[in-house]
Amino acid sequence: MSADDSASLEGQPVSVQEWFDEASGHIALGEPEAAIPLYQRCVEQAPEFFDAWHALGMSLLKTGRLKEAIGAGLMATHLRPNDLLAWTALSQMYVADGQIAEAEDAKGKARILSLGGKIVKN
Repeated sequence: MSADDSASLEGQPVSVQEWFDEASGHIALGEPEAAIPLYQRCVEQAPEFFDAWHALGMSLLKTGRLKEAIGAGLMATHLRPNDLLAWTALSQMYVADGQIAEAEDAKGKARILSLGGKIVKN
């Protein structure tokens, strides 16, 4: 399926999971540019899909689209505020963009989580 073919997969409706799986395949092949539009479709159709937001952010980071990466990373931390990986990734995105204070804040949250703490109490 091409990145522009969102209507069907061999005549069948394409699910968000299929887009996600195809995008992840592109990542495995070292093709983050090809993965980005597929991850974007995932989050457009399923805005609460944490894994797609996280993967989108990391793909954007790999391609140097830092502001967009940070936006996706922030969405991931919003969806799962107690996710260590999300905060670690967001810190990396901020570092790449030269936003050191923000990177340190995100790193601090990741550290709290790594020690068993919570950012948001349930």
